[in-house]
Amino acid sequence: MSVKLNTRQVGDVSVVDVAGRITLGEGSSAMRDALREMVNKGHKKILLNLGEVSYIDSSGIGELVSGFTTVTNNGGQLKLLNLTKRVKDLLQITKLYTVFDVHEDEAGAVRSFA
Repeated sequence: MSVKLNTRQVGDVSVVDVAGRITLGEGSSAMRDALREMVNKGHKKILLNLGEVSYIDSSGIGELVSGFTTVTNNGGQLKLLNLTKRVKDLLQITKLYTVFDVHEDEAGAVRSFA
């Protein structure tokens, strides 16, 4: 199963519900394309809900970093929500956990953009 992305608005925050596997190929490119499209449309507050991500490989991690850089360089903010234990462990091992603003509950994450 590849990745499925569903975007919704909560106030002025764009929440992207990500489900499946973020891996080399279709999974990581779908996320990259979605983030670029949102930035091009002027969305500055983006929250990636990774609660349904079953697996992420090094390519997927690269896309998270790339997306973070793209959004930040365009004056926006990218935050992560609902990390699974596997994704959280991976971000801690790679020392990227300190780079991303990570939240456990959606309401708190949305408020943090204010």
